[in-house]
Amino acid sequence: MCNLPYHIGCYSPLGPNILIWMYPPLGVNIKELYYYKYMASLDIGITHLIFTSPIFNKAKNIMSSFPAFYKSINEDEDEEAYSDRMRMALMASLVATSSNSSRDYIDRGREAGHRLLMDDYWNPNPTYNARIFRRRYRMQPALFDRIMKDVMAFDPYFVSTIDAANKVSLSPNQKLTSAIFMLANGCSADSLDQLCRLSETTTLLCMKKFCRAVISVYGSWYLRTPNPGDLHRLLEKASKRGFPGMIGSIDCMHWEWKNCPTSWAGQYTGYKRKPTIVLEAVASYDTHMWHAFFGTAGSNNDLNTLASSPVFDAVVNGSAPQVQFRVDGKLYNQCYYLADGIYPSWGTFVKTISHPDTPKKKLFASMQEAFRKDVERAFGILQARWAIVRGPARLHDIRTLGDIMLACIILHNMIVEDEYEENDEEPTQQDYREDYDYIGGIVELDLNHDGPTLSQYMMRHNRIRDSSVHTSLKSDLINHLWMHHGNGM
Repeated sequence: MCNLPYHIGCYSPLGPNILIWMYPPLGVNIKELYYYKYMASLDIGITHLIFTSPIFNKAKNIMSSFPAFYKSINEDEDEEAYSDRMRMALMASLVATSSNSSRDYIDRGREAGHRLLMDDYWNPNPTYNARIFRRRYRMQPALFDRIMKDVMAFDPYFVSTIDAANKVSLSPNQKLTSAIFMLANGCSADSLDQLCRLSETTTLLCMKKFCRAVISVYGSWYLRTPNPGDLHRLLEKASKRGFPGMIGSIDCMHWEWKNCPTSWAGQYTGYKRKPTIVLEAVASYDTHMWHAFFGTAGSNNDLNTLASSPVFDAVVNGSAPQVQFRVDGKLYNQCYYLADGIYPSWGTFVKTISHPDTPKKKLFASMQEAFRKDVERAFGILQARWAIVRGPARLHDIRTLGDIMLACIILHNMIVEDEYEENDEEPTQQDYREDYDYIGGIVELDLNHDGPTLSQYMMRHNRIRDSSVHTSLKSDLINHLWMHHGNGM
């Protein structure tokens, strides 16, 4: 310490001979340096601080306007006079260098805000009825109450408590309302302050914790692959539509990333000319999403995304139920998805015909394109219901964006399950006016899977990518649709 030419320090009021040395450590900014000086001046028991750091010269230059802070080691001065001078200079430096970024406490009246929110939506005879609640919260009140109960049981953060000042903390209704409104409206966190009485940082924290809780509590069920019961329902509906063996439509959606890190922008920028993140999804006739794969860089197209997607993992691992169905008299043992032209000619995809030249092919192309719109409708409903995934993403962390996307998909599926009513009337019936009572295939489910041996794995892997099955299946579907839905065309 004696090798240093100057020291920043002051004498403590604890005693005339107790010197407090203020010398900033490595990595401490100047504001923290003033904090050390302030704490020393408050007489809280700090009697000896010795710091060494290369930023001493920077601190010395900044405080050059306060000569009283500099004392040579060899300088001889009356200790009491020097202590008084040091304390005056300390207070002057604190006033002159005080930061304007300190947060002011705002009494938002959170208890009054909670009472108003309860009067608006939850108390007997609420201000707004269930229809308005459904429009604003995107779900029925009963479903919201169920989610709130489960989220509170999973994460104590959402449980109302009593703080150290004997005040009631924010209620779970306020926290979940802020999170859901931010997802539903795509608004900024600060815009919800007046409604929910939450600060901007608290609103963001609530939204992030809510998304993680939804994924942890409901993800295993609402992001599941179809189980045997689901497959029976999906295959029966597909047979009535004229596509036996079809279990959904597959496609990709891009979510613009406004605050993508500059160093990543090239990787995430594709044909949309802006950084985007890709969502691959499979949706059924009711817009329920059975598969969601999010996080691929926007420079990848649908084919590249498929290469890294786990959409067929259950099939190649042998954990998916085995299905058999008939098309035009031929037996098939592998379900398929409706896809657009960019997807490969695999046995698990049925694509449209770009330039149909016969009535049979025209009928097939029109019906395939109509039913493939299920996944497009699902994307549209998802973005209309949760506007945060419609507009540009403003957060920086891609993991948080992934939580938001998956949470919105889970909530979408929960709402579909809660509100969807089976309706046999299809959009294409307005065009064809045909009877869809015919079930075009025999569906058999076998849950006795083969063992996960390498040979079985490779056999399933090759069967998924079999182009001959793709060609044969498309030809049989063309004949099947013409036989049952092509009369009068």
